[in-house]
Amino acid sequence: MYNTTFNASTRHDVFGSYNLGQQTLTLSLPLAKFVEITDVANATGVVPEEIAQRELDRAHATGLAVYILKGVLHAARNEVKRQGGETAVFDKLLERMGDRRHYSLQPIVVSIPAKLEDLDPKPIKDANETIIAYRVTFPMGTILWVVDGQHRRYAMTLLLDFLKHVINNRAYPKKGSLYPVDKSEIDLNAGDLAAWRMVYQMALGCTITVEAHLNLDVEEQRQLFHDLNNLGKKVSAGTSFEFDSSNPVNNYIKEVLIDGGVLGAEVHEKDVTDWAEHDGSIARKDVVAVCSILFLNKTNARSATPLHVAHMEEAARAFWERVGSIPHFGESQAKLMTVAAQPVVLKALAKLTYDFARGRKANPDHLEQLLDGISEIDFSHENPMWDYYDMSPEDRRRKLPGLDAYMPSDDGNRDIGGRDESGHMRFGAKHNDIFPLLGDMFRWRLGLPSRHDEDEQSAAA
Repeated sequence: MYNTTFNASTRHDVFGSYNLGQQTLTLSLPLAKFVEITDVANATGVVPEEIAQRELDRAHATGLAVYILKGVLHAARNEVKRQGGETAVFDKLLERMGDRRHYSLQPIVVSIPAKLEDLDPKPIKDANETIIAYRVTFPMGTILWVVDGQHRRYAMTLLLDFLKHVINNRAYPKKGSLYPVDKSEIDLNAGDLAAWRMVYQMALGCTITVEAHLNLDVEEQRQLFHDLNNLGKKVSAGTSFEFDSSNPVNNYIKEVLIDGGVLGAEVHEKDVTDWAEHDGSIARKDVVAVCSILFLNKTNARSATPLHVAHMEEAARAFWERVGSIPHFGESQAKLMTVAAQPVVLKALAKLTYDFARGRKANPDHLEQLLDGISEIDFSHENPMWDYYDMSPEDRRRKLPGLDAYMPSDDGNRDIGGRDESGHMRFGAKHNDIFPLLGDMFRWRLGLPSRHDEDEQSAAA
């Protein structure tokens, strides 16, 4: 069990400091102890006038729990290696999850509802009588209110619950497992169970660094939450993807598409918005977005595992090879010569590739028909297909016979973009709304099944 008692007063050694002149304490707590003695002032924990936190995003917390699990698993593997033991089981587990070179959680900021004198601080001195720390006493029932870090805290709870379930049941959870497994792999063998037991012990030994502010009222906690979450500058998507060597989709882009020369266009950190100055490159964030759809059927790659890449790697290589052969793709001023230089078009093709390779209506014949047919699609700006929603019903039937059976009705938002003064087709910024419609056009052009027919058949079944 990871519960510890906190019914009586407890003592902790802390460093005293002044964060911008405000008295703060820095302490280190075991992960399980931190979970037990902290709470969050969100809508589920306190009355409205005491709320000092946003609503909990469980999906985000689950992603953090997976990250912490990988970190603890990585640490357990390294400890076994340090002791001269065999690490094959840990290597296998990490390979399935996707390892990285280093793991860390930033300090969590809390508020202790007490003044410094209420904690009875006792100085700790070195041999030279220099004060190096303080020993403070938390009165019985003291709660550390999390100001910044509620998702990390909830992630720790998910981690401990997962590890306890694995050890007590000798099986992975059937739902909500932090470790990716197929249904046939739920039960653990002896080697895996022993490894997870060590991971659990390692988790209990992990510590969390905490910066504690003293005696803040609700308004002060709210202000501190705002400042910590809004004054920092977010890392650009390009820099984030360039620095991240842990995500398997990102690694595929680096190792296969860029270093392996499969992409057919240079990858730059920023998009070239002036089409006359376009050098044929594609922004790294756009390559990641396309690959996220291609490998995961999602708009981002945060949840990617090596299995996602392995399952789609052959189809993905064929996809990018076909894209690279599209006339003018990757050339100077490509955006003026082909709509395929606009990422939303590649997202549409990636979505179809995933659907026919791994989707619920996967069909190898349709996948081959799609990939072979990419070279038959007219990606020029002059193609009237892009103007479908700007045409009258008569023009649609005359210029694009049969396409109306593939396209959603005109009801709702069907603004996919428009032509500029030079007649170039510029697709809009709402890619998630647009690329399914482009996918419908490509299905029609290549004689592939309509997704709407598939949906109706699925509903009827």
